[in-house]
Amino acid sequence: MCGVCSRAFKVLPSLPSLRGSPPTVDIRLLQSRVGFSKCTGPTSRATQLLAALLLLFAATSPGYADADRGLEIANTMRERDSGFGNFTADMEMTLISASGKRSLRRLRVKTLEVKDDGDKNLAIFDAPADVKGAAFLSHTHIGSPDDQWLYLPSLRRVKRIAPANKTAPFMGSEFSYEDLASPEVEKYTYKYVGDGTAAGQHAFLLERYPVDKHSGYSRQLVWVDQNRYIGLKTEFYNRRGEKFKTLTSSGFKQYLDRYWRAAEMNMENHLSGKRTELRWSNYRFRQNISEQDFRPTSLRRMR
Repeated sequence: MCGVCSRAFKVLPSLPSLRGSPPTVDIRLLQSRVGFSKCTGPTSRATQLLAALLLLFAATSPGYADADRGLEIANTMRERDSGFGNFTADMEMTLISASGKRSLRRLRVKTLEVKDDGDKNLAIFDAPADVKGAAFLSHTHIGSPDDQWLYLPSLRRVKRIAPANKTAPFMGSEFSYEDLASPEVEKYTYKYVGDGTAAGQHAFLLERYPVDKHSGYSRQLVWVDQNRYIGLKTEFYNRRGEKFKTLTSSGFKQYLDRYWRAAEMNMENHLSGKRTELRWSNYRFRQNISEQDFRPTSLRRMR
């Protein structure tokens, strides 16, 4: 086999692939990948043509379509939910032990949309008394590790959550600090698995892989409503590949004739048997929110 053809075969496994309509192929890209310019002699045209056909075959294989379609769906989800500005909401968090024992906590939540970056989220605990005044702040980023802080009144100090510690449970719940960051598209690579159903709705099934080396997950399966482009269910797999947790969201309502928000979320830990339920209410969009509330130095003063 000639050198060009040999290089073409080696390139095949590294190329993504597309399903559906034929892709547009950049010949200069093909040349750079297999080194057409190095091919000389009377058979050069034939070998270049063969190599191009091999790469075109790779470009139409299912893998590229899966990745391309998965990213397309993720981007549509983001586009459908962009432009809300900010919102506030009330939340009841119920911790449920494996034996069924329940512990209720009440919080207020604020979210600020940030242009060209991830959202800023603030949660303030109002009850019970042992956690009243605790506050959590998260600055999600697109191209760098998230910044997160926790203020505990009993310690009277603001603690920064290190990226390596974001797999820890948040305030005893089945949500980790990682789960509380906004799921920006750039934080994952994607694969479209196929169509399915979740909560009785037709859904796209995506597989996404965290880019961050500190992530506690090896992969996630996400069921996305095909009409509203909202996440209905997510299965989380730990670093050992075990099915770790499942998040289901329900009771969606639409606000400002565009933005969908869940009334209930349930996170089930399959390894411990514990669950955490979130009940959301009083969503209010485009409020007069001060950006100063989203500074770590403000956490001590939250009431």
